[in-house]
Amino acid sequence: MLSMEEVCRTHSRTVYRYLLSLTRDASLSEELTQETFYQAVRSIDRFDGSCKISTWLCAIARNVLLREQRRHPPTAELEEAAAVTASPEDAALSKAGQVEVLRRLHLLDGDMREVMYLRLLGDLSFREIGDILGRTENWARVIYYRGKEKLKKELNADGTRA
Repeated sequence: MLSMEEVCRTHSRTVYRYLLSLTRDASLSEELTQETFYQAVRSIDRFDGSCKISTWLCAIARNVLLREQRRHPPTAELEEAAAVTASPEDAALSKAGQVEVLRRLHLLDGDMREVMYLRLLGDLSFREIGDILGRTENWARVIYYRGKEKLKKELNADGTRA
């Protein structure tokens, strides 16, 4: 088993990127990443090895974020004003196209939006997404597919993306 220092070094970027995809706030994501690893150290005895450690850490990160959001609920204006990094699938689009895709992505319903963020911005597998959200790999695939189709339909209807 790796030491917690090695775990942190190996997985901190993944956890940070996951949190950044959800918060779109670099400083908050950094703070929540630190809290995630603090919680991981406190509960390492509960890690049973039934999933990848990155999946376990992202589940902790999600809980840390949810706790933070309960303490300090975000406002819609701040969310829409936040800077968003584009996903790899949007790299070929123009800057305006990227912003529109991300705006539409942000407007998706809760589970669908979270699955899309985890897949596109967090670069996680469907299995990892299912584990993090307490669902199956197949559920994550279906939700991702539906989200992608919904985005395509909306963007094509507006003529934003061919």
